[in-house]
This record gives sequence, C-alpha cells and structure tokens, in this order.
Amino acid sequence: MIRSPNSASQQLDDIQRSAFEYFLRESNETSGLVRDKNQGGAPASIAATGLALTNYPVGVERGFVSRAEAARRTLATLRFFWQSKQGSQPDATGHRGFYYHFLDMETGARAWHSELSTIDSALLLGGMLTAATYFGGEIRDLAEALYARVDWRWAQNRGATVTHGWKPRRGFLRYRWQGYDEAMLLYVLGLGSPTHALPPESYQAWASTYEWKSVYDIEYLYAGPLFTHQLSHVWIDFRAIQDDFMRERGIDYFENSRRATLVQQQYGIRNPNGFAHYGELCWGMSASEGPGNVTRTIDGIKRRFFNYAARGVPHGPDDGTIAPWSVVASLPFAPEITIPTILDFMRWQRVGEHEYGFKAAFNPTFPDPGGLPNGWVSPWHVGINEGPIVAMIENYKTGLVWQLMRECPYVVSGLRSAGFSGGWLDATQASSASIRSSA
Repeated sequence: MIRSPNSASQQLDDIQRSAFEYFLRESNETSGLVRDKNQGGAPASIAATGLALTNYPVGVERGFVSRAEAARRTLATLRFFWQSKQGSQPDATGHRGFYYHFLDMETGARAWHSELSTIDSALLLGGMLTAATYFGGEIRDLAEALYARVDWRWAQNRGATVTHGWKPRRGFLRYRWQGYDEAMLLYVLGLGSPTHALPPESYQAWASTYEWKSVYDIEYLYAGPLFTHQLSHVWIDFRAIQDDFMRERGIDYFENSRRATLVQQQYGIRNPNGFAHYGELCWGMSASEGPGNVTRTIDGIKRRFFNYAARGVPHGPDDGTIAPWSVVASLPFAPEITIPTILDFMRWQRVGEHEYGFKAAFNPTFPDPGGLPNGWVSPWHVGINEGPIVAMIENYKTGLVWQLMRECPYVVSGLRSAGFSGGWLDATQASSASIRSSA
C-alpha cells in the first residue's frame, strides 16, 4: 500500500516498493516463476520472471528484501530453467534455449498453447544477466550457461532478421522483428552470444526498416506505443552511445525515447478524439488492457473500445485508455513532465487503495460498471507493468540496473557488434585495453 508522503521523491519510493511487492507475492517459491497478472489461475510469464530477476538487486539495495532471500529466489529460478524440459514436445518449458511465453505456475510446462517467444526470452535473459553481475558465484555460472544455450541463429529461420517465435507442429511464426520496437535488447543479446551469435548483418537488416518521423514538430525514430521506447532501456544505458543510424541524426536512443515521451504528452494535450480527462497531466498510451471489445455511445458519440491492445500515438489505436506504468517507465527520459503526471495519477486514481500501486490501466471515458466517478479501472496488476516501474525508478535515482549491465561483457560485445560507440562504451574499451597493457 502507498502512504501519503510529503515529497515527490518519497512518493516515488512508495510506488517502487509497492510494485516490488508483486514479485514477492505473485511468485512460485520453488521455481521462481512469476504470475503474468494477479488473477486467479493466471499462468507465469517468462518476461515477468525476467523482470523479477532484474529487480531483486534493486530490492536488496533499497532494503525491500534481504540479500540472502533475493539470492535464494534467484538461484531457485535459474536452477528451474536449467533443469526444465527443453525440446520440441508441446509440454516442454522451452526449445533451443528459448522459452514459451506463458508457463504453468506449478509445473513450468507450456501454458495456453503459447509461442516460443524470442522477445520474452530476451527479457528473461536480461534478468538472468543482471543477476549474474550482481550476485556472482553459482548464479553467474548458471545464468551464463543458460545464455550460452540460446540458438539465436536458429531463430532467424534462414532470414536476415529474427522471427517472433515458433510453435510445435506449426513451426516459425510468420512475423519478424522489423521496424523500431522493443527488440533492441534481443538483437544486442543475440549479437553478444559466445556460442550462437547473430551476424552483425541481422542488426543492419533490422535497422534498415526504421521510420524517422516528425510529429508535432518533434523529429524522432517512430514507434507508437510507449513500451517500445522503454523496455530495452530497462537494462541498457543508451546515453551518449550511438549506432550508425543515430550518428547520422546526431542523437542517441535515450534522447529518442525522451522525444517519444514528449510526443505522448502533446497528444494528450491536443486530444484529437475528445476523450475524457486527457491533458497535460493525463497521457501515456502503451500495450495494456482495456475495458473490453465493445462499442458504446457516450455523450452522443459512438466509440469503439478494446480489450488488450498496443495503443499508440498519434495513429492509434486509441480508445481513451491510459497505462500509468508507461509514464513511470519514462521517468528517466523526461522527469519534468512525468513526475507531475505521476503525482496527479496518484491523486485521482486512489492508488493507495491498490495492493501493488497503480493498476494496469484506466479509462475515464468508459463508465465504471460499479458507478465510480472516474470511469473504468482495470481490476488487475500485471507483472510486465510492475517490473519497469521498479527498475526505471531505480535507474532514474541511482542507475543501478544500467551500471550492472554496463559491466556485462556480453552486452558490451553485442553493442559493439551492432556498431555502437561513444560514451561509457568507449570508456569501457579504454579501461579493458589499459588492464591488458599493464598485465
């Protein structure tokens, strides 16, 4: 539960602590698997599990959990994945080092006929490598072994880019990671692999599908939903490092995410579709749940609403649904606009009444079924929402997760293979050269 502290910093601390509680309570004590959302019967999400592994070091440093307990949970998770069934059988946990998007909370077997997900596996691996750097020892050994097992080249399915995933009996999914999106982490980890590395050409093929746009007189590398500008930044510090694409435009991906955040606020202020409560302090469209796939006439306007959708700006889809977590996840990029928005969300969304802080989404235009005045609010908390809240508040305040991953040799190698240079990456290279010359 969130208290009513006196300062913005204290409020951020409380939001972070409440979100962290999700990973302590919504997890399997034996396997370390984390529930997709706090709904009865929901399966585990490998992405949420990766975010738990990422955030256990944050919890230790913040005093939310003891180091011994965080290490125990981490080790249980890594041992589960190392020992779990790998193969093409439909009841396996994974195949070729990748894992199914959703797993049974008790058995760890594939759930919901889900796909072997390349991106969700990358988020899981990001958490494993974060833990490896922080804890060392057996945790490092297991994390590195799990990472080395991933067959990134197989996931290309003989194409230039990486596929979204694979299913037993049906084979590879038709979609590939093309166009700017959250797959930056996937390509960096694939390029840095010590065993089955992606070729540098795969990254160039991905980057060749980028779209540079001007929206509200703001030029940036376009992607509509906010999460696409955030998820890779949970782990990688993109400040002052550039690949070929960003060198040509004179910015970096961190600045690009700042611009994407500004575009989101401008969309809220302009509110082209006339949704309730949009404005300077109400914005943030991302992948989120919604009030349902229904059409309603509200105040004389026929509107179509959605359930889960990757909402984005300025081209939609937009049904009036706001994802508060997405504003928190943009905190490092633009604190001058995110902090006032977060505080306003807390004021009118009654965050303190919710178990893990912000609910997944809300929609002031869609009437609340129970007649509450602020409109529809999701009944659930979602693991892949709670995770970025914890990590990005910490990156804003101390840069902890960024620092841990700057020390990960596989991330450094992957970034260099993608053509990144500058900033801390050059400093890391200079430091390594100095150590070698003095040895």
